[in-house]
Amino acid sequence: MEKDKIKILLVDDEPDIIEILSFNLKQQGYKVFSASNGKEALVQVEKVKPHLIILDVMMPVMDGIDTCEAIRKDKRNEEIIIMFLSARSEDYSHLAAFDVGADDYVNKPIKPKVLNSKVNALLRRFLNNNTNSEIVHGDLIINLDEYKVILKDKKILFPRKEFKLLSLLASQPNKVFKREIILETVWGNDVVVGDRTIDVHVRKLREKIGGNYIKTVKGVGYKFVIN
Repeated sequence: MEKDKIKILLVDDEPDIIEILSFNLKQQGYKVFSASNGKEALVQVEKVKPHLIILDVMMPVMDGIDTCEAIRKDKRNEEIIIMFLSARSEDYSHLAAFDVGADDYVNKPIKPKVLNSKVNALLRRFLNNNTNSEIVHGDLIINLDEYKVILKDKKILFPRKEFKLLSLLASQPNKVFKREIILETVWGNDVVVGDRTIDVHVRKLREKIGGNYIKTVKGVGYKFVIN
């Protein structure tokens, strides 16, 4: 599924937070909707059918915990991913959130790059939602479940980061992936790496699958092309 088809619902009673998060996620290509409390959120869930909900805990009218519980009680919402983003860092707040069905809990404040990595990771199953969990381009088959690549009926072994990089680029042919997006998606924020790291991994990919699949876009990043 393309990013512009994925819908994210932001639920927070602070307009500034909504504005910042909304801008950041729209820059990533997602469709973004908002609500200022849990009651409004339930209406939006029915109307919008979001793939991901980013939910505050402390809100007027209906708080985040009660909202999450209400969403999870409806079987139609089983596939919705719910991430709490809250200033409440106490253990009991985390436990309460997970008890009612949260998929993740992140403390405020959060850096935009960290949020992007979290969101991309949570939405991976939608972004990579191909038949049989495979990306197929001619003789090249990438099996996302088994971390397996087959080229012209021959299995090729890849280290995990190389596989993630190839999968990312091949997931959207002809789309230019900027270097910062590649770093966030493949390496996340756990490890500090530079541009040279990406170049080395791309070179290794080209050595294994040939130089025609991955093109360099000077000063920007890389794209996958179908031969």
